[in-house]
Amino acid sequence: MKPSRRRSKPCTVQTFCDAMERIAPPSLAQSWDNVGLLAGDPKTPINRVLLCIDLTQDVAQEAAKKKAELVLAYHPPIFSPMAALRADSFGTDAIVFTCIKNGIAIYSTHTALDAAQGGTNDVMASLCGCAKTDPLAYVDTPGHSRYKLVVFVPPKDVNKVAKALFDAGAGNIGDYAQCGFRSSGTGSFLGGEATNPHLGRRGRLEFVDEVRLETVVDDDRLASVVQALRTAQPYEEPAFDIYPLKPAPTRGIGRVGLLERSTTLGRLVRRLCDQIPAPCTQVVGKTGQRINRVVVVVGAAGSLPFQLKLTPQDCVVTGEIRHHDALTIRRYGASAIALSHWASERPVLKPLAQRLRTALPGVSTILSSADRDPLSMP
Repeated sequence: MKPSRRRSKPCTVQTFCDAMERIAPPSLAQSWDNVGLLAGDPKTPINRVLLCIDLTQDVAQEAAKKKAELVLAYHPPIFSPMAALRADSFGTDAIVFTCIKNGIAIYSTHTALDAAQGGTNDVMASLCGCAKTDPLAYVDTPGHSRYKLVVFVPPKDVNKVAKALFDAGAGNIGDYAQCGFRSSGTGSFLGGEATNPHLGRRGRLEFVDEVRLETVVDDDRLASVVQALRTAQPYEEPAFDIYPLKPAPTRGIGRVGLLERSTTLGRLVRRLCDQIPAPCTQVVGKTGQRINRVVVVVGAAGSLPFQLKLTPQDCVVTGEIRHHDALTIRRYGASAIALSHWASERPVLKPLAQRLRTALPGVSTILSSADRDPLSMP
């Protein structure tokens, strides 16, 4: 008799959303963006996902023909409020209607994938020849999960209070425990008639030696640590402060990095065009100009590159550049490569599809063949 095999749970739209939120957390997206699940039932099982940059009507029909249950569209097809969904419209509402009619969910990742590790900007930086990069502009992580606790105690009681705080779960930073800081100073108080001061007398302004004890506390330990503080603290009315701590930003949009090998503008253009179908490539600068560092902003560069002091050894690699920004880059003596908006973003789809195959075994991830650059050479 063969042993029974446990069947794995079918992948659903929600399973896909969970995987994408690990790859490119929506919290990394710009505040103006619209990312995540835009249409569809989270409970719907999926076996096939179609990836594209732009969800056009041709891509929607391709998804239906290939029996995809979900389309991952890098650019959100639902951006502004829609007043209606009509099949005979010339707008994106008709595309959304086609997907809904065929039971196809829509997920968009856009600027969340731009900021994420291994996302659009990292892929482009790697194609340029960068081994290590940093974000151009960091994205704040919302909320907080840790606090700084500051308490003021008499010198003779500081070890007792510190031990109580640490025993209750305070003071953990990475692999280090019982982390804290102590500084000496002078505290003052004037106790009313109903008080019973631990030091000094009521009704008189007192000045006492105190130690400022600081430590950190995780959110889930805060209540128990404060209770331990109240128990161990000798004062009738303990003095302490709690400060919320924001997590340090680790992700951001754009990338800047040194090339592994110095090159020229002309060679960098050829390197990128050999790897990317970019027939509409434009450049700012002379082809013989030496390049040591690249500033990568897929899509549209905007003003992001100017957060750095550009030098003649810098090259901005992007999709499109405004006329006056191109003039500014030239005034800096720097150079730029504009591959076209679509062409600069499309390279991320292949590695993203592979990451999804690893995260969602059994789900087929297909790169759209109908997804095309709207620009072409005459």
